[in-house]
Amino acid sequence: MSKLFTVFCANIFFITFSAAQYYTVSGTLTDDGTGEQLVSANIYNPDTYTGTVTNYYGFYSLKMPAGKVKLVYSYVGYETVHKEFMLTRDTVINLAIKQELMIEAVVISDKSPDAKVRSTQMSLVEIPMQQIRQLPSLLGELDVLKSIQLLPGVQSGTEGLSGLYVRGGGADQNLILLDGVPVYNVNHLFGFFSVFNPYAIHSFKLYKGGFPARYGGRLSSVLDIKMKEGNMKEYKVDASLGLIATSLSVEGPIVKDKASFIISARRTYYDILTFPAQKALSKAAETEYNGLSGYFFQDFNAKVNYKFSDRSRLYLSAYTGKDKAYASFKSEYEDYDYTLQDKMKMKFWWGNITSALRWNYIFSSNLFGNLTATYSRYKMEIADSWLSKYIYTDSTLKNEFEFAYNSGIEDLALKLDFDFRPSASHTILFGLDNTYHTFSPGVFVERVRFDEIGQNIDTTFGAAEIYANEFSAYAEDEISVLRDLKVNLGLRFAGFHVKGKTYLSYEPRLSARYMINNNISVKASYAEMQQNIHLLANSSMSLPTDLWVPVTDTVRPMRSWQAAMGFAVKILHSFELTLEGYYKEMNHVIEYKEGASYYDVQGNWQSQIVAGKGWSYGTEFMLQRMTGKTTGWIAYTLAWSQRKFDEISFGKVFPYKWDRRHDLAIAVTHKFNDKIDVSGAWVFGSGYPFTFGEEMFENPFQYIISNNIYSNNDYYYYEQNDKFLEYTSSRNNYRLPVYHRLDLNVSFHKDKKKYIRSWSFGAYNVYSRSNPFFIFKDYKYGYYSDGTPKPPKKVLKQISFFPVIPYFRYNISF
Repeated sequence: MSKLFTVFCANIFFITFSAAQYYTVSGTLTDDGTGEQLVSANIYNPDTYTGTVTNYYGFYSLKMPAGKVKLVYSYVGYETVHKEFMLTRDTVINLAIKQELMIEAVVISDKSPDAKVRSTQMSLVEIPMQQIRQLPSLLGELDVLKSIQLLPGVQSGTEGLSGLYVRGGGADQNLILLDGVPVYNVNHLFGFFSVFNPYAIHSFKLYKGGFPARYGGRLSSVLDIKMKEGNMKEYKVDASLGLIATSLSVEGPIVKDKASFIISARRTYYDILTFPAQKALSKAAETEYNGLSGYFFQDFNAKVNYKFSDRSRLYLSAYTGKDKAYASFKSEYEDYDYTLQDKMKMKFWWGNITSALRWNYIFSSNLFGNLTATYSRYKMEIADSWLSKYIYTDSTLKNEFEFAYNSGIEDLALKLDFDFRPSASHTILFGLDNTYHTFSPGVFVERVRFDEIGQNIDTTFGAAEIYANEFSAYAEDEISVLRDLKVNLGLRFAGFHVKGKTYLSYEPRLSARYMINNNISVKASYAEMQQNIHLLANSSMSLPTDLWVPVTDTVRPMRSWQAAMGFAVKILHSFELTLEGYYKEMNHVIEYKEGASYYDVQGNWQSQIVAGKGWSYGTEFMLQRMTGKTTGWIAYTLAWSQRKFDEISFGKVFPYKWDRRHDLAIAVTHKFNDKIDVSGAWVFGSGYPFTFGEEMFENPFQYIISNNIYSNNDYYYYEQNDKFLEYTSSRNNYRLPVYHRLDLNVSFHKDKKKYIRSWSFGAYNVYSRSNPFFIFKDYKYGYYSDGTPKPPKKVLKQISFFPVIPYFRYNISF
């Protein structure tokens, strides 16, 4: 009897132990043609309906019970791979999958509609880079940021500029990362183009809310841009020539399947083309004065990717970009007893440098690690010099003057991230980072030498450099609570130490998804954010002279919380629809006082600003098609954004300067065949608010401003310094006319024997809508019937910078 009992217990133990045996299948997924990692690829078991997706570096891990296993590896636009095997131990499967040969359908995205429906993440938008390269653009210069402006919840600001104002936030409230490194100035040509070369970019993600705990430091959005890694299989070249710039991108293997590189460069050529003409005109001019002037911007991206083994990989990426305006003039004048020679030089430049050294390591079948060291620097400089020489027969006298002003910000950072996947329904991300900031708010250098009076001045003055340390730790836990309910819980702890004071913050994050059925999910999110640096801007345009400054004893960090709820729907296998409502509240946001601006050489900017509150709320709709010959999206936003400061507008709530009630964007691309494709984008938006409060206008909307502008006509008067002044009751009390514009593009491709060439022709603002760039005050004059002049009337007028602008672009690739 005891023997039977022993055998029975042994059998029960064996069965229980066998049933409890789990093993892990892990590995990486790459593109068979290039060797680049596939991000967010799907791996699932069709028998148990369990699965996972690859992370940012193509790594996946899936724990399953021992025994016979079926796995399906899928990625939109690629061949589906089926694996069937006996799982008896932890197994590594690294796959390189091939792109599908699709004749009728055209795939422009690597994301399935299923991915958005099933993900806990909401308020996230991605546009495939292939589609961005097909869309029309200003002057034919492809621009990632201008494409992002077509998305719901994103305002562009001033027409033609690459501004990003997300869900009622400011331009400084966007965390913009290039390979994980912050970029502090993202504009070329004072904002008309962005610094991101589309031929060097692999993909990007824009988070407008529901921020994962691994991101922090800004209130309104995160734009995470990933550079290409370089082709590990073969060499490829892309070259492009447009109206204002030319670009070249080269990638290929250093050691096949082991190491790769990519180098991309872009430069405008206006100054190069005009330099010979300027020089010839200067020589031919019948004057003693001659000179040269010019402007250019340039970008350079580079990345090296080295694979030590299937478990270890190293990346080194760098970016440098620069804008420069310059001029030089010289003259010579001869008198009876001396010769006067004058020389003047001026330069104004600004630019970014970013670099990242990243090491990936797979510690085990379910633990992935990433160690990153980064450097980021933004610098701006204005310099002016003048030299006069009085040349006599026996001596020479010099008068010299030099002036320079520079400012900027510099970061050194170290970050450690881990991706732990204990089971198929459970993923834990955690990590920590530290950033050392150096702020240079503005330094003036002046050198003067006057031989005639024996005077010499050499002085440096301005705001001293400020040093700050920013640190954080985070954890995210994504787990399936029920079969249809999945939750991502996160917490970020951050600190900012500056001038002996430390600001600490705890930032909870929550995202949840519930599957109503296989095609519809409902989502909700909550996130708190803290921002410890501010951008002091003198205008609505993003200028290189804008200053980054840290929090102080009197200027507290900005803080926000945002809640959102919405639906994600998959329609007919190729469409995805999202509908979201959100509410965001911001505290300690800063604004200039009435009539104030920053140009204090002593750096006392704190006395120029006030702190207050902000709100934004709205609804966003987006319908997107990612496969087929016709692709694109329709995006609509209904939104409100407001501010309140005790010292502004008598403490009343007023609309934020980028408050736009209605915003509609339609972007479409259509491929007729391999030789011809067309695209178009139409945008419509309510007018932005602006302020006129210094004087009364008689019939101010009469002249060339449309009837869509309105005012509350509520004025207050007061006396100051014996001068009669007048102010309206609130800031931003007028609105511009509605904005709309149509852009079109057509591209012709031809497959030559050794290369593919493409011609693109298009137009910006096809029907030449006169959208206002800015409004100014003026007078309208007239005469009575008897010829006597009428009293001048004060009116508002608009300036429009962008009529219809045709363009072309030529591209070859091989």
